[in-house]
Amino acid sequence: MNEETKSGWRKKQIQERISMNEEDYQAVRKVLLDTLQQLDDKRNDTIEEVAQAIEQMRTAFGDDTIASFATYIRNMKKFGGMKYD
Repeated sequence: MNEETKSGWRKKQIQERISMNEEDYQAVRKVLLDTLQQLDDKRNDTIEEVAQAIEQMRTAFGDDTIASFATYIRNMKKFGGMKYD
């Protein structure tokens, strides 16, 4: 093999490896983004449960106070889902 052929072969080998690494990166990134979205959804569900539990305490604190607490808690949600790009 002459020097040009060796160089071309090595360059192609490196490009293939970079391409494979990009595919791996994209696959891992997708799994990570999906996991983050699932965590946000679970977080929002938990926050809603807390707000509903607070609303059941109306007799102890009064409607205005409880409504304020529930609104404050619900505002902790991540609406529309975070965009992890």
